[in-house]
Amino acid sequence: MSIAVVFDSAGTLLHTYRVAKDVIHGELLPGIETVTLTFSSPERVLVVIHVHSRDIIETPPETSLSSYLVRNRVGFGVSCTRKVLVAEEVGKVLYEDTFADVGDLQDCIRNVWNVCHREAVVTMNSGVIINMGLPGIEFTVTTGGKPFEGAREAIRELHREGIPAFIASGDRVAKLEKMADYLGIPRDRVYGIATPTLKAQIVADLQAEYDKVVMVGDGINDLLAMKRADVAILTEEQSGEKHDELYKAADHVVQNVREVVAIVKSLHPNA
Repeated sequence: MSIAVVFDSAGTLLHTYRVAKDVIHGELLPGIETVTLTFSSPERVLVVIHVHSRDIIETPPETSLSSYLVRNRVGFGVSCTRKVLVAEEVGKVLYEDTFADVGDLQDCIRNVWNVCHREAVVTMNSGVIINMGLPGIEFTVTTGGKPFEGAREAIRELHREGIPAFIASGDRVAKLEKMADYLGIPRDRVYGIATPTLKAQIVADLQAEYDKVVMVGDGINDLLAMKRADVAILTEEQSGEKHDELYKAADHVVQNVREVVAIVKSLHPNA
């Protein structure tokens, strides 16, 4: 029997710290769950912007964030949203925003760095949460983190069994590929800027190649993929409240990513 395992990244393979800044009220929100924050309003869209943290830090803080993005031709990807939107609509709000300055994103980056700088930070991503009802940027966002202890060993054990591991995540590809290199996952098995719908489609596509596809996730943006998978595993290794729908969709709930290996091995008829 052929088996493939699809992992979310943040909160599943990565122990992740997130911070958002409420641009309208000037309030920093450390340790926030950005997907939950996005899904709390149908008007919000979590957008990953393709910028390097160093470039943002080196920019004058009073610079309009939208003008910086336009001037440097910075692209974006929609990570998650509750609404069906045309990308051009999101881009128009992003590039014409009048609320956020570069300094708002700098505050997020510095906060994450202060928390994570003593650890081996493997990924660091920045973005914004757009509110289509404003319209404009409501929050700036930065996340940083490192693989959970045992994540690399889990991937190695799966590969030794001839079971390929894939990553499907809302994070941008460049950062995911760096993490995949560390974990030992080939870059052609990495899918970045994956919305909840796209994650489910990735699972469906793999089901055409493999007898069983396992989805491992921890957040509401993994729900569609978990429902589509042959076996759904919910991991609680990253602290934080989990939506009840995730437990309903899960065939297994684990506390450590290494537990995934035994579950996957048990799917073999001769296990």
